[in-house]
Amino acid sequence: MEIGSGTFIDGFEDQLIGGRPGDDIEVNVTFPEDYGKKELAGKPALFKVIVNDVKVKELPVIDDEFAKDVSEFDTLEEYKESIRKKLTEAAEHKAKHELEDKVVAKVVENAQVDIPQVMIERQIDSIVRDYNMRLSYQGLDLEKYLMIMGTDYETFRSQLKDRAHDDIKRQLVLEKVSKVEDIQVSDEEFNEEAEKIAKSYNMEQEDFKKHLRDDDIEYIKATILFKKAVDFLVQNAKIL
Repeated sequence: MEIGSGTFIDGFEDQLIGGRPGDDIEVNVTFPEDYGKKELAGKPALFKVIVNDVKVKELPVIDDEFAKDVSEFDTLEEYKESIRKKLTEAAEHKAKHELEDKVVAKVVENAQVDIPQVMIERQIDSIVRDYNMRLSYQGLDLEKYLMIMGTDYETFRSQLKDRAHDDIKRQLVLEKVSKVEDIQVSDEEFNEEAEKIAKSYNMEQEDFKKHLRDDDIEYIKATILFKKAVDFLVQNAKIL
């Protein structure tokens, strides 16, 4: 456990401050009202903790040698400039996406769309698969994750319904915009996107394309199409 990480229930970590190896510490906390396990939500709890060891993070001296060790730069100033540039680019990227989300959200909000339940269930399936894949990178699976979160599979799926509904509605609206405005995906645009994806997998574009199934190709084209539809909406939006 890292004191100050905020990964445990509020107040848990604070009560361990000052503990020494071998100490037995009683930690009194109250579970949040929105805790995953309803039988524990809002209730007080007592944890008995044994301190096995205490370690302190030792931060390195921030100088040119540090810059050489952690980057491709020879001086600290060059390293700082690189960080400033990346932070600026990240801020611009964030601002761009926030504007896109704001514009698309307004268009979607005003749209009237009937979404069959079967489409929502399929989207939930897709979200669950994505969760499983990302959890696998952390050495977890969905079953362990749900246990840690204090919930079960059916509850987890039910919590995804609103997100799935919004995802589908957004997709249908962007498809409609693309159709009405006759937005198309050119071969050049597809190849550019395929090349980006191939590079992320350290593959040559042609080798990557050989492994693409029809569904993969349609997914890539849809991704490009939706991006172009979003760009169209932003360019034609009246920002107040």
